[in-house]
Amino acid sequence: MSFPIYQDLDHDITRIDTAMVREELAACYLLRGGDEFAVIETGTHHTVPIVLDLLAQRGIDRGRVKYVIPTHVHLDHAGGVGGLMQALPEATLLVHPRGARHMIDPARLVAGATAVYGEAAFRETYGEILPVPEQRVRTPGDGDEVTVGDRRLVFLDTPGHANHHFCVYDPASAGIFTGDTFGLSYPPLTTEKGPFILPTTTPVQFDPTALQASIGKLMKLQPARMYLTHYGPVEDPGPLAERLRGMVDDYVDLAERVAGGVGDDRLEAALRSALRDYLFRHAREHGCELSDQRLDALLGMDLTLNSQGLAVWLRSRRAA
Repeated sequence: MSFPIYQDLDHDITRIDTAMVREELAACYLLRGGDEFAVIETGTHHTVPIVLDLLAQRGIDRGRVKYVIPTHVHLDHAGGVGGLMQALPEATLLVHPRGARHMIDPARLVAGATAVYGEAAFRETYGEILPVPEQRVRTPGDGDEVTVGDRRLVFLDTPGHANHHFCVYDPASAGIFTGDTFGLSYPPLTTEKGPFILPTTTPVQFDPTALQASIGKLMKLQPARMYLTHYGPVEDPGPLAERLRGMVDDYVDLAERVAGGVGDDRLEAALRSALRDYLFRHAREHGCELSDQRLDALLGMDLTLNSQGLAVWLRSRRAA
């Protein structure tokens, strides 16, 4: 049986696999309200034809897509924004006020990512990053609302993972599109105990205090479910929030302990090793029976990025 690129969920929401790197790594969502639609998260430029194919399969005119909504401008969430906006003539881009300039002129985003990955790897992973005309961009603030047909969406400023991050509350589903604020939960790590959730501390704006506050802010809405970008919907988020908040504290303790025992030249490698030990141990305690090799395949990229983000956070504290 082939992996389903599209999965229809309840409440007129369809989960779309963005085809970034591997299956079940990153998702975006098509949401329907009456005769209008919104695309929440966009994946990379390579995701654009996947979204357009879904619209064609469903007989949805592209002009009925009212909004394109990335939760923040990291390229696994917003790399496809420019391409989608070119293809969706009536759509308005809704983006965090602190991220809008990077969608209007993505040159700095591209330069930064290219410096990290190299030109060839960047193009393979993300493709072309296209600008969006400023007149097609809106920047909702905390508590602002829009409608998609008869459906209301509420924007929540949620820093901690990134300063340019909002989450989107959908009262119709009692769900929240959480971007990276509510962490990661890859389906192969789900066990009889439920989803295995973990924080994401990718560089460069990790702020544990702000992230804890943002998770608390989401939970005050008493959501029934969270729609994660990484990956898919999770139900009954209360216990997951408790676990996630505890792990954020653990990450901070781990980072401070590691930093006290190594020089700066070895910091990231030491953090990665400690994070790997921590997450593998917790996965086993959660009932995960996958091999270490399989866990490395699933979590290796996050281990690298999270250790880099923790190192940036530690260094910024020293400089403050």
